[in-house]
Amino acid sequence: MPRKPKDLTVYHGHRVVSGPDLRSQFEPDPDEAENVPRMRRRILHGAMIALLVAIVVFGAGAAWAILSGYIKLPEPATAPSLAACPSGTYDYLPPEQTTVNVLNAAGREGLARQVADELAKRRFRVLAVDNEKFSTAATAVVRSGSAGEAAAFTLQRHVPGSVFVRDPRADDSVDLLLGPAFTGLAAPKVVDQTPGTLNCELPSPTATPPVR
Repeated sequence: MPRKPKDLTVYHGHRVVSGPDLRSQFEPDPDEAENVPRMRRRILHGAMIALLVAIVVFGAGAAWAILSGYIKLPEPATAPSLAACPSGTYDYLPPEQTTVNVLNAAGREGLARQVADELAKRRFRVLAVDNEKFSTAATAVVRSGSAGEAAAFTLQRHVPGSVFVRDPRADDSVDLLLGPAFTGLAAPKVVDQTPGTLNCELPSPTATPPVR
């Protein structure tokens, strides 16, 4: 009786794993490879929906809390108006503590230098002397930032009829702009050195002219 051919895929009762069998176990399934991007898209889509839902819920809760008064939003700070006239009371400063720029807006040649020399005699620190185009019905305009308000008050006591204008500068210097109606500084002997406020209003047409 002829012998059966030997089965090479079986050895001592165990199946022998071939190379093709091994490759089939480790090679990715084409169907699974195609499903990976799809699965990623689904996960991303789900995450986006969850995030949107969370934002909507949070926004609705915050709006309810604000409307109910449980959360109070801070009110925005109001920037000070440069046109507002300061309401504080200032002490008269020693003139040597006041730095002044004298600017001629009157169109009269030599006026700024003349006034600057007179202020220097009164011990004001004169920094600059120049011309400037500036239109005003006042005799003069005294201009400074917040830090120079006390110095501006002191200078105004020497310039009858002058009006104060605030600007955004950070230092304590003061500008004196001489207008066409400027006639002169107040006499040193009549300068009021008591505390007071800044003047921001134009003088009336019947105001007394400065004492020479």
